[in-house]
Amino acid sequence: MKKTILSLGGLLLCTTLAFGQATISPAKAQSKAVIITGATIHVGNGQVINNGYIAFDKGKITDIGEGTGTTNGAEVINAAGKHIYPGFIAPMTTLGLIEVESGARGTVDDEETGELNPHVRSIIAYNTDSKVIPTVRSNGILLAQPVPSGGIISGESSVVQLDAWNWEDAAYKTDMAIHLNWPSASAGRRRGPAAPGAETPAERAQKAIDALTRLFTEAKAYSEGAKPATSNLRLEAMKGLFNGTKKLFVNADAAKQIMQAVAFAKQFGVQAVIVGGRESYLVTETLKENNVPVILRETQTLPDKDEDDVYLPYKMPKILQDAGVLYGLTGTGFWRQRNLPFEAGQAVGYGLTKEQALSMITLNNAKILGIDKTTGTLEVGKDANLFISAGDALDMLTLDVQNAFIQGRTINLDNLHKQLYRKFSEKYGFKAD
Repeated sequence: MKKTILSLGGLLLCTTLAFGQATISPAKAQSKAVIITGATIHVGNGQVINNGYIAFDKGKITDIGEGTGTTNGAEVINAAGKHIYPGFIAPMTTLGLIEVESGARGTVDDEETGELNPHVRSIIAYNTDSKVIPTVRSNGILLAQPVPSGGIISGESSVVQLDAWNWEDAAYKTDMAIHLNWPSASAGRRRGPAAPGAETPAERAQKAIDALTRLFTEAKAYSEGAKPATSNLRLEAMKGLFNGTKKLFVNADAAKQIMQAVAFAKQFGVQAVIVGGRESYLVTETLKENNVPVILRETQTLPDKDEDDVYLPYKMPKILQDAGVLYGLTGTGFWRQRNLPFEAGQAVGYGLTKEQALSMITLNNAKILGIDKTTGTLEVGKDANLFISAGDALDMLTLDVQNAFIQGRTINLDNLHKQLYRKFSEKYGFKAD
């Protein structure tokens, strides 16, 4: 009986593993030149090429323009009536760091213990086998910036391309930013009176800012000194902030927080990026004067304050555009990044042109992440990170990604959602498209 139970258990385990095997593998390197013809090409910098072509070979764009181009034995893809876009870029996401938000702690790896962790690297926790990645890739998002969270300094992040065997393959630009959650003096919601002698929110915030000032003062001195006999991991990680190879991404929403963060970055000579920036429209002059970009968190949301214009989040990209502030856009969390193009498209109804909205999640995000020399637009010499859509990629009703390429590699656009759709369509006798 015991042997029978063991055999049955083994059979069930094998069956589970068989059905649980991944069916989507990373693409092989581009082996043959490709030319896509007949499409409307959205370059990403505001330029649109009607009835155009784009050619790429060995992962790089080799030609682009109007007409049909020269095939020279290349694989030809006829995209007549369709649209070609640069791959969308999702900054400030936990994609690949979280698989199930609640109830499965083993799949959550976006936060480290402690308050000051500049040396924590999110890239080594990035899970290329996440089943969420193909679902966002199917909506044209081909690159992302998985970031750590928690504490005051959460750690450092890298940019990844979303088709890889492991994190080493995925790395597109490694350890390019350190993430800081700027201390807030807001009291928030509190139940009952504060305990006698307890620190006020303002006192706690100032205490945290003082700790940051001490750390950055020490780190700057460390970066300017001779190589020590014993390395300090925290301070070593921060060297890039002072030599310009890393940026300081600061989570700050309130106008006062943003002003403090900009002044702090200026004091230490580091390049800051404001993330969130829900009140950035109040301090645009300061942002522009100090060349500080903003990554907005979603447009499809409500304003913070009851007295604010209910459409303010939709209008924020246009406000920053008119003020001359470099701005980008991210979605929320990880799986909701698949809505990134629709969040960008929302801003079109509130002042942005479609090409400006496209730039917000391609060229602008690339500039902020420091990868605009290799991606973000469709230009000769850049990586062939692009996709073909049957319709407008910023419109939920018409986005239909039919082909996608990362560094010239043909990406498998299947995902778990599509597989389940086909599975149950077959069960109930429906025709799966």
